[in-house]
Amino acid sequence: MNKIFAQTLFLGKNLIDLPECHSTNTIAAELLSRQSVAEGSVVTTDHQTAGRGQRGNSWEAAAGKNLTFSIILKPSFLHVQEQFSLNIITSLAIYDLLTELLPPGLSIKWPNDIYYYQQKLGGILIENTLKNTSLEWSVLGIGLNVNQTRFKDGKASSMAIIAGKDFARAAVLERLLLKLESRYLQLKAGGVAALRKEYLSRLYWLGEVHTFRSAGEDFNGKIIGIDKVGRLAVCLPDDEIRYFWIKEIEFIR
Repeated sequence: MNKIFAQTLFLGKNLIDLPECHSTNTIAAELLSRQSVAEGSVVTTDHQTAGRGQRGNSWEAAAGKNLTFSIILKPSFLHVQEQFSLNIITSLAIYDLLTELLPPGLSIKWPNDIYYYQQKLGGILIENTLKNTSLEWSVLGIGLNVNQTRFKDGKASSMAIIAGKDFARAAVLERLLLKLESRYLQLKAGGVAALRKEYLSRLYWLGEVHTFRSAGEDFNGKIIGIDKVGRLAVCLPDDEIRYFWIKEIEFIR
């Protein structure tokens, strides 16, 4: 997949394409620690042997079938309390892409998983470096199931399964970089309010009563939004609103 992406302004102009690596996020972080790296640099691999997801989970990806890559950004315009905006734009960019290629049924599962009905299509892991009260560097790790058709996890799916055909991974990556660059520039131009509104409108289980688990206890609640720092807001049956970080709540049924 070694190519230069001509249509973007800066994303993917510096492409580090590895046949195999343990984690593209780790490689990107190592590059940042050792040398000056251009914003928009992309680390991609055909085979990620130790991909990481949220909650410390591993990411299952068959070699040569999917997209596993990391993007290096320098969002120094963001205050540390605004870092969830990167989750928002990355989720929306993937959603934007997939709505053009797949039938209806997509949603964003908070904080940043992409779902097709009840099955996971993609995930995001964002790791930030801080400088004083702002972000210095961000590594946006993305895993997107493209052509894989067999999964150990019965809750996973892929673009190929849904569409009934294979996709050219390089073309999908280029289109995704275009979408992400557009969303990033929208954020940089001060469009956070509109971005949050779009993100919420695409949220999995929004406004529906479901069962969640927190601190080992199950409870019913309804997702009503997110707060300014990205915590999930859940309204309980007694109308109490509780806020949760990623490791504090599980979606049960």
